[in-house]
Amino acid sequence: MPLLATAFAAGLLGSAHCLGMCSGISGLFAVGTTVASFKTQAPLAIAYNVGRVLSYAFLGVVVAFIGGATVSNIPSLAGPVRLASGLLIIVIGLQVAFNWRLLAPIERVGAVFWNQLAPQARGLIPATSIATAAGLGLLWGWLPCGLVYGALLLAATTADPWGGGLVMVAFGLGTMPAMILSGLSAARVSAFIGRNRIAAGLLIVVLGVATIAMPLTSMFADEAHVHGQNTME
Repeated sequence: MPLLATAFAAGLLGSAHCLGMCSGISGLFAVGTTVASFKTQAPLAIAYNVGRVLSYAFLGVVVAFIGGATVSNIPSLAGPVRLASGLLIIVIGLQVAFNWRLLAPIERVGAVFWNQLAPQARGLIPATSIATAAGLGLLWGWLPCGLVYGALLLAATTADPWGGGLVMVAFGLGTMPAMILSGLSAARVSAFIGRNRIAAGLLIVVLGVATIAMPLTSMFADEAHVHGQNTME
């Protein structure tokens, strides 16, 4: 549950980053800013975002499977991976708060793979049906994004495919409100998040610190237990 809560909060609070990368696509489902136009296009926006979250879930299952196999062979890596995840979440928080492009190098690595998918994604625009919108979301879920990579590292620490998938679903659900509402009025949503960017970013930093604290607490507890046993002997 702490991992799911952290993933959801990171997605929700990191929506400013998501809007910067994806609001143009989300906004395609509602050209105007009226409630009536949004109601007409809402099913397409929801289908797109469901497709996007499904891609996240698939990636979560894959990285958690790899994480589980790695940790089973090298148990000592479990703590460092969780620490790396927490540090990455802190970096994400700083990027959201101060609009620093700290994760650009990681995103450039992912861009190599994305360049292969981009033509297929562009071929689905404009999305005029539920199926097309969902397909666009499935492809757009692979867009290189440091926020997503941070969540994937968190998913990898579960070392369980189902757990990893759930972490990414929680993350994706956290990003959905801003992404769907951006179709109604991207400018208004962006302005609201912009006004609260620093607070949201610092809250993500707190989540990162909490993520780091979990393995550190466990490590110290294990050391204290071993030390206590040695003392008794």
